[in-house]
Amino acid sequence: MLDKKIICLAVDDEPPALEVLKKYISCVPNLHLAGTCVDALEALTMLQLHPIELVFLDIQIPQLFGTDLVRTLKNPPKVIFTTAFRKFAVEGFELDAVDYLLKPISFERFLKAVNKVMNTNLYTLDHHPVNGDYPATQAEHSINLRADRKNLKILLNDIVYIESLKDYIKVVTVHKTIITKQSISSLEEMLPKHQFIRIHRSFIVSIDKIESFTNEMVEIGRQQLPISRMYKLDVSKALHTDQ
Repeated sequence: MLDKKIICLAVDDEPPALEVLKKYISCVPNLHLAGTCVDALEALTMLQLHPIELVFLDIQIPQLFGTDLVRTLKNPPKVIFTTAFRKFAVEGFELDAVDYLLKPISFERFLKAVNKVMNTNLYTLDHHPVNGDYPATQAEHSINLRADRKNLKILLNDIVYIESLKDYIKVVTVHKTIITKQSISSLEEMLPKHQFIRIHRSFIVSIDKIESFTNEMVEIGRQQLPISRMYKLDVSKALHTDQ
């Protein structure tokens, strides 16, 4: 398996904004922060000295706007613009930015942008090449979750279901149960759609682990999990039923 991480750079002239980015990046095991910069010239130096693959780039920075900085680069890395001003959005996307984050940035929104980068860079969550679907070595694919002050590697094939607990989620696997501080929607973004299905605001289940189902619930082992009206059609399609 590959241990490669996405090497990133954070550029912002406001120390509190940089601290937020550093905190968020440290929470995502797939990212490695090569450094931080407070102006355009410092950022240019870092880009010349390090193999940066992703830049979290504020637009209004000293010496040169972030958008103008990108224009000076012959082979720019992937860019996620960060700014307090919505008016720069169009210009940012014209430069093929992966995403455009408005301050204050929530972790859920940050994670959604990072997931776009992983897809763009042809990474899966454990950095295997993506070819449109999972190959025969599907059991090797995993996600990383933080719990008990550790980064835990969870094989996708081991996940039975996920339950939302307000600000936390419970991930039930065939071996153990993990409680981690994360929203169920942000985790849903990380899971392959062909393997997992949202059945309720509070539940995501592994399709392969479903033993039986009705219009109102799915049964996994001894657990009966409800299907809400909002997700009934999606569940019906995923399970190839006309119910």
